[in-house]
Amino acid sequence: MTPINLSFAIVLLLMTARAFAGEVMTVPGPQGPLKGEAILVPGAAAGIIIIPGSGPTDRDGNGSAGIRSDSYKLLAEGLAKAGLSSLRIDKRGFFGSSDAIANPEDVTIANYATDVRAWHDAFAERVGTDCVWIAGHSEGGLVALVAAAGGLKPCGLILLSTPGRRISDLMREQLRHNPLNGPYLGELDRILSGLERGEMQDVAAISAPLQPLFREGLQRYMIGLFSYDPKQVATGITLPTLIVQGDKDVQVTMVDAQLLAQALPQAKLSELHGVTHMLKQDVAGAPLATYRNPDLPLDPKVAPTIADFVRSTRSAQRDG
Repeated sequence: MTPINLSFAIVLLLMTARAFAGEVMTVPGPQGPLKGEAILVPGAAAGIIIIPGSGPTDRDGNGSAGIRSDSYKLLAEGLAKAGLSSLRIDKRGFFGSSDAIANPEDVTIANYATDVRAWHDAFAERVGTDCVWIAGHSEGGLVALVAAAGGLKPCGLILLSTPGRRISDLMREQLRHNPLNGPYLGELDRILSGLERGEMQDVAAISAPLQPLFREGLQRYMIGLFSYDPKQVATGITLPTLIVQGDKDVQVTMVDAQLLAQALPQAKLSELHGVTHMLKQDVAGAPLATYRNPDLPLDPKVAPTIADFVRSTRSAQRDG
């Protein structure tokens, strides 16, 4: 390689690195700042805000209990390659947003939806576009629906592995599928039923192995969470919507995606073959691989599916 070609290659490398450089953004939270990380693409047709799933899940898609997927980071990079800007956030009380509230369990879905509205306005101003989409993953999809039902008007919604049934019903299904839970299924159903009725459960009376799942702070959060039926929340939302669901997802299934599609007749449902809850291709014989290996790539269809829908919708809106 000649020196000129070498210099050209270095310039290309630096340009690529800059394309994925993150920019920290903040908006005011209830007690301190909420933080997120944006990837800004010059001339982007739209911006997409990525809302994390349940529990302590960070802006990259990693969390407690050994969850290391980098799914949201990989999604943001994939969207950048497709010409779309993105913002992925830390929820109030967690990670970069830990100063926003003293107790991260002292939150509600409605609180998260309020934060999404603040992020939407700030990101729209930062990217200089009136077309900002909300992409919610798993429980984050419910947050996106609640925000939209509450009056937020983004360009559209992207529901990634989003429940179409009450979370308590999904929990029952998931708990039944684990044979180790067999001795506790009756107790678990009683606890969940009580929380569905809005009744706090006596932690001391719960079997020791189950107590961490139902400590008081989590019970308060679950009571609010279980009150939402995603189908009912979605009914009446007329925003352009893309529902993305993998057929190897063991947490949220095609049943959920189809229920959402019924409640959102304008939505497009994209079923991805072999894709897990982490938006990656399933690894045969290793059911936790996509949860614990950040080196596994995002399924190659995820980002292009989103980008194609955003562009086609944007084009139709302009033509209309």
